[in-house]
Amino acid sequence: MSLPLFQSPKPIDDHFKSDSDIVLFNGDVKNLLAEIPDNSIQLIITSPPYNLGKDYESRVEIEHYLEQQADIIADLYRVLKDEGSLCWQVGNFVENGEVYPLDILYYGIFKKLGLRLRNRIIWRFGHGLHASKRFSGRYETILWFTKSDKYIFNLDSVRIPSKYPGKRHFKGEKKGQLSGNPLGKNPSDVWEVVLQDWEQEIWDIPNVKANHPEKTEHPCQYPIELVERCVLALTNEGDWVLDPFAGVGSALIAAIKNNRRAVGSDKEKEYVDLARQRILSYFNGTLGYRQLGTPVYQPTGKDKVSKIPDEWKEVYEQRNLLESKGEYSK
Repeated sequence: MSLPLFQSPKPIDDHFKSDSDIVLFNGDVKNLLAEIPDNSIQLIITSPPYNLGKDYESRVEIEHYLEQQADIIADLYRVLKDEGSLCWQVGNFVENGEVYPLDILYYGIFKKLGLRLRNRIIWRFGHGLHASKRFSGRYETILWFTKSDKYIFNLDSVRIPSKYPGKRHFKGEKKGQLSGNPLGKNPSDVWEVVLQDWEQEIWDIPNVKANHPEKTEHPCQYPIELVERCVLALTNEGDWVLDPFAGVGSALIAAIKNNRRAVGSDKEKEYVDLARQRILSYFNGTLGYRQLGTPVYQPTGKDKVSKIPDEWKEVYEQRNLLESKGEYSK
């Protein structure tokens, strides 16, 4: 059996125990949370189910959904350590062409509990549905809250290469001294992961679509590397990482890969079985996933799908002709 470096298979428990390494619970998240003691979890990270279909078309019905989520969030607050963090990843809900920014709608729930918002991180991805009556959506957000003003933030674990490592102070007492850090710079709260990780506060990480190495049957799967960035920055080895809506286990795998303990739940047995299978595949070295920091693919222009099709060439030529005459924007 081929195992990842320094990793060996660990048992996957069905219920939470303080001495567990991995817990994968099938059922209502409230039942799992009832098993977890107060002040136990260092990082809670998840992408909650929206449950906003035809039964949730009006603002009042969306508020009802948020009330249900608030009940669960109150339990999450209880199990979160005082120095812990909570990362809530959501997108926009769109109904009949109207956009509901879920992160903004969620904010009041967390603030009412006394959580402190440290960053509103933008996750940008290059592919998705094409809109015809509005700009196509290409981002989701991660709200990073802490329970108190004393929290873990491992800056050195998430530094990015400096753009100008040789830059020096040009005045004052430190004139002539290097102004940066040899380990790299602090990423801003918009992170762009393209050729160098975490250049900005936009994270440009591919979403999990048909040709993504992590793709499973789950319709709203997020990539492992998205979670890894939070795991590395906000926890230490041996800490508990909880995903209350674990789906197919991406957050659990991100925790396990980095020597953290992982606990997750999902009410769908199909997804729990897939999560278990993926965790076992990780341990035996067969799990497909994007490595942290893998450059986003850039078309070379030689690929057939990146070339202008013959059927469109006339339109492009006409537009280029108008642009050269300065008439296209009139």
